[in-house]
Amino acid sequence: MPPKKSTGRKSSGRKYSKKAGQAVKREMRKMKRGTLKSGQSGKKVKSRKQAIAIGLSEARRAGAKVPKKKSSPKNFCRSL
Repeated sequence: MPPKKSTGRKSSGRKYSKKAGQAVKREMRKMKRGTLKSGQSGKKVKSRKQAIAIGLSEARRAGAKVPKKKSSPKNFCRSL
């Protein structure tokens, strides 16, 4: 059997820390109970994606291992 070739990428283990997972889990529970509010407006969160985003930002503030946010392209051609 020939030796395995490496792809050049190393796996660094978990992408999100356990602490981040727990934060998301906590926010999902709040959303399901109907007690999760968003930012300054204080409106009730209805979207699953929004609940996950809130959980990840809380984990980020607490110093958990969370990948950086994806940024949108700044110089998108808007003047058509």
